[in-house]
Amino acid sequence: QVQLVESGGGLVQPGGSLKLSCKVSENIFNFNAMGWYRQAPGKERELVATISTGGSTNYADSVKGRFTISRENAKNTVYLQMNSLKPEDTAVYYCNFRATWGNAWGQGTQVTVSS
Repeated sequence: QVQLVESGGGLVQPGGSLKLSCKVSENIFNFNAMGWYRQAPGKERELVATISTGGSTNYADSVKGRFTISRENAKNTVYLQMNSLKPEDTAVYYCNFRATWGNAWGQGTQVTVSS
């Protein structure tokens, strides 16, 4: 069974930065695409960013220019660098790996942006 282990969440002040990591238990090339989603209290889960096997990236309008998704194939890991964080970025962040057989999700990591 595929396992995703997330790390890097925490409490940060507005304008600060955090970097999330998500390590998959299998070869990253077994998957078609990877991404990060988030869910704030009382809201639906939403897409934050995705990266394809070929390296193409896609971002939600709300994070463009502030967040960067990347991957390190040798470590089977996907990252989300978050800069210029805002209180509205507060949410539980989930990584997602998509394969031909379906999706695998991380356990979620809390990001809180507050002064």
